Amino acid sequence: MTQSLATLATEQSDPRYSGIDTLPTEEIARLMNAADAAVPAAVGRAVPAISAAVDAIAARMSDGGRLLYVGAGTSGRLAVLDASECPPTFGTHPDLVQGIIAGGEAALVRSVEGAEDDAEAGAAVIRGKHVGPLDSVVGISASGRAPYVVAAVEQARRLGALTVGLACNTGTPLARAADHAVEVIVGPEVVTGSTRLKAGTAQKLVLNMISTITMIRSGRTYGNFMVDVVASNSKLVDRAARIVSDITGTQVPRAREVLESAGRDVKTAVVMIERGVGADDARALLAANGNRLGAALHSA
Repeated sequence: MTQSLATLATEQSDPRYSGIDTLPTEEIARLMNAADAAVPAAVGRAVPAISAAVDAIAARMSDGGRLLYVGAGTSGRLAVLDASECPPTFGTHPDLVQGIIAGGEAALVRSVEGAEDDAEAGAAVIRGKHVGPLDSVVGISASGRAPYVVAAVEQARRLGALTVGLACNTGTPLARAADHAVEVIVGPEVVTGSTRLKAGTAQKLVLNMISTITMIRSGRTYGNFMVDVVASNSKLVDRAARIVSDITGTQVPRAREVLESAGRDVKTAVVMIERGVGADDARALLAANGNRLGAALHSA
């Protein structure tokens, strides 16, 4: 990479924090809190770029494509975290949204030295995932220059996939490699160069937007309800029953009863109550309407 690490905003030393090792704990905490408070505004400035990327991702996903996140270090861990939360929250198949971290699963809990510098491994993982024109690949790198991530995005683009580069610096190799550049400029960190701080927070906020809005566009919510939630434990069964109750106006005990008869599927239970049909007919209505609850409720 030609861009010098020393020139990056995320690598600069902020004089406001030069004496933090001598400060009382509460003062350090307040400084960190004040620094973090600037992150949402930085994300806000990138909303147009984020929105364009999300619309493009959702369009490909509607045609059967997948969403793959690729990152190294903290960025990779955030990628895996966001992807892993999609199946329980939105009822997706684990293959639909995937998180890839340089160094593999071992790197989730311990740094794998040199993994982010292995460009060939980044390209190879994309080939190994059989990425194609329907897929979307989001490369995540605070510096915007991690060779593993840049190579993965370049390979994905060669294979016809939609590509997004999420970085916390401007004019990066990652931005140049991607179809959509999302640059969230958070500036120097409280601890110089520790991009797990503001940069990591910014990346998590952006990934929240990407996955959540894509799922909304895919019909996996109804209003602001997570109607594809997988009710796999007592807390989630209770949440699912309250969702059915809130949407239909049915008392929670009755909503829970119908939910159980619907195999704990929120959409099926809502259609059963609102359309006055059995579980099989409710499922058929949903299937006929692309599994979109709103359409199933209002179809002829």
